[in-house]
Amino acid sequence: MRCVALLMAAGSGSRFGAPQPKQYSILAGRPVIRHAAEALLREGGVDALLPVCAPEMMPVVLAALEGLPCLVPVAGGATRQASVRAGLEALAGAPPRVVLVHDAARPVVPRGTVAALMAALEDHPGAIPAQPVSDTLKRGDGGLILETVPRAGLFRAQTPQAFRYDALLAAHRGALAEATDDAQLLEAAGQAVALVPGHESNVKITWPEDLARMEAMMSVPMIPRIGTGFDVHRIVEGRPMVLCGVVVPGPLGLDGHSDADVGIHALCDAIYGALAEGDIGRWFPPSDNQYKDADSARFLVHAAGRIALRGGVLANADVTLICERPKITPHATAMRERLAGLLGVPVDRVSVKATTTERLGFAGRGEGIAAQAAVSVLVPG
Repeated sequence: MRCVALLMAAGSGSRFGAPQPKQYSILAGRPVIRHAAEALLREGGVDALLPVCAPEMMPVVLAALEGLPCLVPVAGGATRQASVRAGLEALAGAPPRVVLVHDAARPVVPRGTVAALMAALEDHPGAIPAQPVSDTLKRGDGGLILETVPRAGLFRAQTPQAFRYDALLAAHRGALAEATDDAQLLEAAGQAVALVPGHESNVKITWPEDLARMEAMMSVPMIPRIGTGFDVHRIVEGRPMVLCGVVVPGPLGLDGHSDADVGIHALCDAIYGALAEGDIGRWFPPSDNQYKDADSARFLVHAAGRIALRGGVLANADVTLICERPKITPHATAMRERLAGLLGVPVDRVSVKATTTERLGFAGRGEGIAAQAAVSVLVPG
């Protein structure tokens, strides 16, 4: 293989202060180590990952990296340097040309980083991404400043760090002292290590606030969108009265191509309107006989699916039934529960209420039932 990336996950993360090491914490719904692995692979040029972890965490690592091109995990050592060497020695039987060493606690690999490192290796045995130090540096002790340290020429080292495999293995085998990163071993051996531009987004999660910061960075902004719907159906004999997914007992029902559930129809139109996807007639035309006497529940499930397909969520839905009869209040709770189930949201996000027209118009004369609905949908911006 041309390039293998060592995914360093053997640290205990004592500064993070959590029951498990930081690299296994959940970030945006997935373990941090999974983000780190996928970020490396997205950059291209990496043939396989070799996780290096504590022996007892191997099942956790395998589960977190399932489906990714990973070699069998290697047990880490007591120090980071020992862990990196363990990974390098595991590759000695079939050595790659290039090895990357990346912290599993760094979930972001900025675009172009790996390509820049690979280009630098054409002329140097090692290369690392680094950010120039911009803050004033102070050396202190006991809560007091001892001196100001000149920051000119100082850089913050990041990972992944890239090396010609044989050069890094030789540096580890010949190391006489502990190093804080692998570039330091090549420096000690008198070899030049190149610097390529780092990036502020390449954050190593060390403290709990780092995880919160990364969560905010990875969050997709959600834009609220409002939709309204309105529908009317005539009251007739010989048809069931289905309102908001609930059959209301009685001799009269609503006339329509489907089951004529006026509440669900208005709610569907509100959702489609919020998504700018037309109305219920676009998706379920009354001219299509497959929807003859159809349960309108299927229409609402489809509308909810359109929200999910856009990566959105339904914030709330409000349905108002406009009629003199039947009485809605005795059925309102069942209606809310039915709609919430179809929408896949908690019942407290759904409201169903009723009003009359003071006996004015077709609704006041008992000739039909109208419904209006309003929804708030959050979709990625």
